[in-house]
Amino acid sequence: MMPLVVPFAAGLALAAGPSLAQQASDTVAPEKATAIVTAKRVETGSFMVAAANPLAAEAGRRILERGGNAIDALVAVQTVLGLVEPQSSGLGGGAFLVYYDAASKTLTTFDGRETAPMAATPQLFLDDKGQPLKFMDAVVGGRSVGTPGTVRLMEDVHKRFGQLAWADLFAPAEELARDGFAVSPRLAALVAGEGDKLKRYAGPRGYFFGPDGAPLKAGTILRNPDYAATLDAIARDSADAFYTGPIAEAIVKTVREAEGNPGVLSLTDLAQYTTKERPPVCVTYRALDVCGMGPPSSGAVAVGQMLGMLENFDLKGLGPDNVQSWRLIGDAQRLAFADRERYLADTDFVPSPIKGLISKDYLGERARLLDGDKALPADQVKAGEPTWDHALLFGRDAAIELPSTSHFVIVDKAGNVVSMTTTIENGFGSRLMTGGFLLNNELTDFSFKTHDKGVPVANRVEPGKRPRSSMAPTIVMKDGKPLLAIGSPGGSQIIGYVAQALVAYVDWNMPVEQIVAQPHLINRFGRYDIEAGTAAERLAEPLKALGYEVKAGEMNSGLQAIEITSGGLAGSADPRREGVAVGE
Repeated sequence: MMPLVVPFAAGLALAAGPSLAQQASDTVAPEKATAIVTAKRVETGSFMVAAANPLAAEAGRRILERGGNAIDALVAVQTVLGLVEPQSSGLGGGAFLVYYDAASKTLTTFDGRETAPMAATPQLFLDDKGQPLKFMDAVVGGRSVGTPGTVRLMEDVHKRFGQLAWADLFAPAEELARDGFAVSPRLAALVAGEGDKLKRYAGPRGYFFGPDGAPLKAGTILRNPDYAATLDAIARDSADAFYTGPIAEAIVKTVREAEGNPGVLSLTDLAQYTTKERPPVCVTYRALDVCGMGPPSSGAVAVGQMLGMLENFDLKGLGPDNVQSWRLIGDAQRLAFADRERYLADTDFVPSPIKGLISKDYLGERARLLDGDKALPADQVKAGEPTWDHALLFGRDAAIELPSTSHFVIVDKAGNVVSMTTTIENGFGSRLMTGGFLLNNELTDFSFKTHDKGVPVANRVEPGKRPRSSMAPTIVMKDGKPLLAIGSPGGSQIIGYVAQALVAYVDWNMPVEQIVAQPHLINRFGRYDIEAGTAAERLAEPLKALGYEVKAGEMNSGLQAIEITSGGLAGSADPRREGVAVGE
C-alpha cells in the first residue's frame, strides 16, 4: 500500500488559466471549470439554498424569505438557472427530483425526464447503412430533441406541495430577463468554446454572438425578452401554456425545420407529456439510508451498488490518502457500470432487476471480486447475475453521456428538502433555441445501437420511452430523518462524484465544504481519470503500479450539498463552478 505524500483533502489548489486536459470524451469538449479553490462553508439556522449560480441561489433565498417553501423556491431557482446558466438546464429540458416532505415524513421522487417522440424509431440514430451516427452529428439539430419535462414537473410538484401563488414564483427570472443580467465568466468561456456549433442556427447565433460574430464577453448585460414572455405565459396560464398553443407550436416548428438534421417531435408529444412519481431507490450504508432516483436514471442504483460493495471494506481505516482505498472505489464503480450498461433503462418499457442489483447478498458476492490488491483484469469486469423478478436477457449498451447539467439543493424552515438534478444534456443541448430557451438533446442518451450480438439493448430508442440517465439527486436519511442533500452534474461521471462525496462524508468524516471540493478520481470503464492540478495526481504512479491506465484531466463536477444538523444547516457549493450556498 502506498499512501500519498501530502494529505489528500488538503491538496485542493488548481492553477488558474485554461483547462489542463479534456475530460470524458476525446471527441467533444466539456464545459470548462473555473479554478478550484477551497469551498466555502455556510451555516444557517432556518433555511438554505445551494445552486450553481449566485443569481439562482438568491432567487430561491428570496422566495424562502417571503414565507415560501422548498418547492416554491425550486421553481424560482430553476427558472433563473435557465436564464443565467442556459447551457446546462432550462425549460427545454428535463429533471429528476428527490423530495422529503416534512409534514408527512415521507421521501419520494419525481421523474421529469424527457420522452422520445411517438414518431421515433430504433433507427433514429443510425445512418443509411445501419451504422450508428457520429455523436455530434446526432446532437446538433432537431433529431436529438425529446419532449421537455421540466415545466410540467415544476407545476405538478407545486400543485401538490407549494405554498405561495404559482404566478409569483416567476418574478425573479422575469425581472432578470427583462432588465438584463451580467454574463458570467463561465458562460462567456463556454460560448467562446462552442464556435460554429452554436452559430449553426439563427436563434442561438443572434443571442450568444454579436452582429460581428464575436461571442458574448463576461460582464456584458444580456437581456432576454423572449424568455420573459415565455415565463409570463406560464405564470398566467399554467404549464399548459408551454405544452399547447403558440409556445408548443414554436418548439415543434423549430425541431422539425432544423436545417440539415430535423426531428420528429409533435404537438401531440407535448400535449400528452406527464410527470411520474416513483418510489425512491434506497440502500443502507454504515447504518444510513442513501436514497435517490431509480430508472430511468441509473444514478441511485449505481451509487447504491458502489456503496454496497464498499461497505465490506474498512475504508475508514485505509483513509483517503491510501491508493488501496481508490483501488476499491474505482473497481466498485467499474462493476456497477458493467451492470448499468446491461440492465438499466426505463422500467415502463423494459423489466429491470432493481431489487436484485442492490440486494446485500448480490453486492457481497460482487465485493469478493475486490479482495485482491491489484486492479481487476478487464475480463473480470462484466455484468453480474442478479436475482430477477422476470427472466430476460439484454445486450450491452452503447450510449454516450457527456457532462453538462446542473444540481441544486434546498432546505426550508419547516424541514422540507429538495435535491434536484436538471439538464438539457450536452452543453447548449441541441443548439436549437425558441422562446428564449434552448432545447435539449436528450435523445442521444439512448443507445445508438439497438442490438448487441442479436440481443436487444435495454436502453434502445422506443416511442414514448425515457432515455437512461446518470443523474443522482440524493438524500441521506438517518433514523428516518434527512441528514444530507447532495447531487452533481457531470454526465456519466455524476455517479462517481456523488459516491466519492458520500464515502468522504461517511467514512472519512469530511465536512460538506471538503466533500464538494476534494480532488476527483473516477474509473467507469477501466481507465482511471484523475483531476489534473490537484493532489489526486500524486496517486497517478501508485495507481499505474496496481495495473491501471491513468489519465489526468479536467473533471467538472458541480456538487451542491446541505447537511441538516442538530444545530441548523451547513452547506457548500462546488468551487469548480460559480455556485454558492445562501440562507438565513
